[in-house]
Amino acid sequence: MNTVITGSGCFIPSEIKKNADFEKHTFYNANNQPILQDTAEIVTKFKQITGIAERRYVDATMTASYIGALAGAAAIKDSGIDAETIDQLIVAHNFGNVSATTSQADTVPSLAARIKHEIGIKNPGCVAYDILFGCPGWLQGLIQANAFTKAGMAKNCLVIGTELLSRVSDKHDRDSMIYSDGAGAVVTQPGHGDSGIIGYSAASFTGKELQYINMGKSYCCDNNDGTNYLKMQGRKVYEFAIIEVPLAIKSCLEKNGIEINNVKKIFIHQANEKMDEAIIKRLFALYGITEIPHNIMPMNIHELGNSSVATIPTLYDMVLKGVLPEHSISKKDIIVFASVGAGMNINAVCYRV
Repeated sequence: MNTVITGSGCFIPSEIKKNADFEKHTFYNANNQPILQDTAEIVTKFKQITGIAERRYVDATMTASYIGALAGAAAIKDSGIDAETIDQLIVAHNFGNVSATTSQADTVPSLAARIKHEIGIKNPGCVAYDILFGCPGWLQGLIQANAFTKAGMAKNCLVIGTELLSRVSDKHDRDSMIYSDGAGAVVTQPGHGDSGIIGYSAASFTGKELQYINMGKSYCCDNNDGTNYLKMQGRKVYEFAIIEVPLAIKSCLEKNGIEINNVKKIFIHQANEKMDEAIIKRLFALYGITEIPHNIMPMNIHELGNSSVATIPTLYDMVLKGVLPEHSISKKDIIVFASVGAGMNINAVCYRV
């Protein structure tokens, strides 16, 4: 029995925040000193490194659970199943519901419980719970759904990734330009052909890597009111990711007897364009291949930024729905999902369409 994705959906916020909007910000470094470089130059360099030109933010009335419910409902509709038949409702996030007026995370009740309520699922047998696994959370939720399906303990699963990073970003930190809001979801069901999840690889590095992504005070001393914001050691994350993510993907492929040349698309967490390109280059180098296949890596980070757990399901849905016309996948294609994030956690999934 294989686990097959039978529906997908996403929610992309309507508010577009362009790079130029950050030119009026005053950025500080980790030592609480103002960065003297011209802000326009900082923004230009940021675009060159990350590839991000704009990102999406939700309006003040929305929450992570609300947009997660919208993405989940879209996936249910796309799959054609009755929502009341969902056995596992798994929601990946990292910050719960953070309102526009307070920095305090609201995680009780769980986002999954709220989303189940919002969608209108009344069946008590639909078990709703959250998963915290950094940016790879949605993919880990997919791995979990696969385990329940293969064990015969679940038929229909709804796996959602939802995040509002705009609410946990320090406006005085250059890294705040990376983050965005969004939600993506898929429905999985048992399949009996050769389509579905082929295998996976996952790992957690909690030694020196533990603090590469964490929470900390604002870089601006005048804004130190006790609020903690999302912080990242960018260089450390980059160096870690370009080594460990290719190894995780290679492990996933090799454990399941898949040749790298048979992979049609690689859906990588949309964290940073240069980093993702380096990951792909390093992956193929592990096989002694220097020429990367054309169009193997879809990207939407240029317009949508980094929405953490939402990036992969959103990207996957966009490709399936023809929103990125230069990319397509067909029946029997082998694709790979891979992610890296706080923990530091890494995972990869091989999937046959």
